[in-house]
Amino acid sequence: MPTPNRRDLVVAALTASVCLGLTGFIGRAPLAADVPAAKPIMGSMAFDWEKLTVKPTKIGAYRKVCQAPTATLDELEYHITTLNPGQAPHPPHQHADEELLIVKEGTVEALVAGDWVKLGPGSVIFQAANIDHAIRNAGEGQATYHVIKWNSPGMLAKRAAAKAAK
Repeated sequence: MPTPNRRDLVVAALTASVCLGLTGFIGRAPLAADVPAAKPIMGSMAFDWEKLTVKPTKIGAYRKVCQAPTATLDELEYHITTLNPGQAPHPPHQHADEELLIVKEGTVEALVAGDWVKLGPGSVIFQAANIDHAIRNAGEGQATYHVIKWNSPGMLAKRAAAKAAK
C-alpha cells in the first residue's frame, strides 16, 4: 500500500470532518437543550374568578385561566376576554383547533359559518376548525365571554412540523 501524500491526508481529514459533522447534526439523538421541556399534565383544578389576573388591553381586558396538556389532550386553553363597546379582538380568521365560546355578559355578534349572529348572556358558540370566525362587542356596555380551545393528540406536533417545513 502506498504511503499517503499530503493531498490524500487533507482529503481524508476533510471527508472525516464532514461525515462526523453531519452525524453530529443529522444522525445524533436530540440533546436535552434541543427538546422543550414537556409541560406537566394538568389534573383536576378549580379556578377562582376573584383570583384570576386581569390584564388590561387596548380593547378591554384578558384573563388567562390555563394552557396545558391534559390526560386526553395535547393542550387545553381557557381564557376570558372582555371587550369594550364596538371592539373586536381580531379580524375574522381560522385555525386548526376548535373552540367553544360562552357569553358571560353583554351583547356580542359572532361570525358563525359565514353569518353574523347576535347573542346575549348564556349563549354558546362553537367554532369549527379551519372555518373563518370572529366576535365583536355589539352592545353599549362591556361584553365578556369565555373561550375554551383544545388541541387533540398529535395536533401540536403536526402544526410544528408544518411550520418547520415552511
